[in-house]
Amino acid sequence: MVVTRFLWPLHLPLAAKIVIAVLLFVASQYHLWSRLSSGSIFAPEFPRAAIIVFNWAFGALLLLATLQLTLDAMVLLARLVLGGRIHAPDGVRYTLAAVAAVTAAVGVRQAIGLPPAKDVEFAISGLPPQFDGYRLLQLTDLHISRLFPASWTRALVRQANALDADLIVVTGDLIDGTMAMRREDVEPLRGLRAAGGVYVVPGNHEYYFGYDMWMTHYAAMGMRVLENEHVVINRLGARLVLAGLTDAAARASGRAVPDLPRAIRGAPKGVPVILLDHQPSQARRAAAHGVALQLSGHTHGGMVVGLDRLTARANAGYVSGRYDVGGMILYVNNGTALWPGFALRLGRTAELTRITLRRASA
Repeated sequence: MVVTRFLWPLHLPLAAKIVIAVLLFVASQYHLWSRLSSGSIFAPEFPRAAIIVFNWAFGALLLLATLQLTLDAMVLLARLVLGGRIHAPDGVRYTLAAVAAVTAAVGVRQAIGLPPAKDVEFAISGLPPQFDGYRLLQLTDLHISRLFPASWTRALVRQANALDADLIVVTGDLIDGTMAMRREDVEPLRGLRAAGGVYVVPGNHEYYFGYDMWMTHYAAMGMRVLENEHVVINRLGARLVLAGLTDAAARASGRAVPDLPRAIRGAPKGVPVILLDHQPSQARRAAAHGVALQLSGHTHGGMVVGLDRLTARANAGYVSGRYDVGGMILYVNNGTALWPGFALRLGRTAELTRITLRRASA
């Protein structure tokens, strides 16, 4: 569509149009090149600079297609209202291309940097006074890859530890790649520190790249993996339950599917439950089981304003921030990073989220 509706009407030499069309085709096939490089569209194995350029070009192409559709609609409307054959001049098309290119560059820049720290507070019913002010740091959707390599991971760990949380939770999609591809890039996560420990649940991407191997490796790095199970956090004689689920992607691989009743079976009665579930779509089920707070990711906040509405539809309406679901608080994190196959953020920033628990007033 960009070639036929944007490029071809321009007053350019045919040779120039052909060269540009070829470049547009190369950009449009980014995910094919990724699959050829590693066997998966989720793990492009190019140099980081090349991945950044591909994301910029692919994003600019999508933005240009959207702008061209808008221009076509405006020209059609003008023809209906004013009559005659109305055409958009080349200058308008060049302006659209410039807007798409600059906007995509801004979006990629916002996507690939370290996430800013974000502080939120949640009032939890029945929270023991000993846990009032307790701080959890949520990381999610790190997508450690050639785009988010070891240097990025080390800087993230320094930033996370500086926030001095009592407990660190990682709600899935830590990696994009096999163990052979990502071992060195993931290694800095071993340095995460919190007095209450570091807990992790799988996301859907763990199942794409050797699930069992990654779960074993996370545990060896000092992160406690919660697979349909819970732990009891003790503080000054008071208790809090932290439960974690596997991901819905487990079904396709024949592994244990998310099982909330199993995860909270045997948990002490009357103790608030915090649930780690990578995907937010089953929040109502969690609320019906008495969970006080669910922490999720997966959506990346929708990445782009407008696109987030489509993402919400695919996730039961939950895409970014806090939701009150049947008496339970659901928090959907925008993500610490995002999938390197579409690294673009416009209006939906990444976040490194420090959550402070407060006692709900009577």
